Amino acid sequence: METVQSKDGTRIAFERSGAGPAIVLVNGALTERSAFAALRPLLDPCFTLVAFDRRGRGDSGDTPPYAPERELEDVAAVIAAAGAGAFVYGHSSGAILALRAAASGLPIRRLAVTEPPFILRGTRPLPPADVLARIEGLVAAGDRDGALRAFLGEQVGIPAPALQAMAASPVWPRMLALAHTTPHDTAIAGTYDVPVAALAGIAIPTLVLRGGASFPWIGETARAVAAAIPHAELATLEGQTHSPAPDVLAPALVRFFLS
Repeated sequence: METVQSKDGTRIAFERSGAGPAIVLVNGALTERSAFAALRPLLDPCFTLVAFDRRGRGDSGDTPPYAPERELEDVAAVIAAAGAGAFVYGHSSGAILALRAAASGLPIRRLAVTEPPFILRGTRPLPPADVLARIEGLVAAGDRDGALRAFLGEQVGIPAPALQAMAASPVWPRMLALAHTTPHDTAIAGTYDVPVAALAGIAIPTLVLRGGASFPWIGETARAVAAAIPHAELATLEGQTHSPAPDVLAPALVRFFLS
């Protein structure tokens, strides 16, 4: 494990492995840098993988007050540690961070993202306007279970039966341990709309991935994101859900980053 200091002084932990051009990996909600462990043996022969704990998770610190801009500064610090001109891959809310990092002009060579959870109006109900405030209140009150249920049910849009099944599964305790970060990922989504004007300013080659078996609404979002970026390619990973299998994702990243 290595660490780097973000602009506001927060310690950000990361680890690197492999050899070759660097890929900075930006994970999504309710995960740590270990979310990319299964990708390492598949990508290490071609790349130096740099995975970090987003603030508030794992071995990284978290300096209040939170703002999405602080996470962009974290991404900038990790890119600097990886070496200017690194590739970047982001998943889910991490994809939003990666897109915003590219739009802000950070030194990114190529960008790949999987299903950033912006919402196209009419493809699914928008989260309630007060969802962020309520999730923050639940976290402040120490109600991790309530915060996690509000985030997954109202913000992410998981149907009640599926949410109940998740709550009874072995993964629930691991997600509860990260429930205090659910306001972060809620805030990152912003107004939920695809930020077409900002995306139009991304000048680097970009790959936008979607799962063929994922939620239909987020597949439409991926299409809109790719259409908004001047040099973007949209690819569908057939049979894959919102979290594609490593042995399907890895070849797509190798092809794109080494093309």
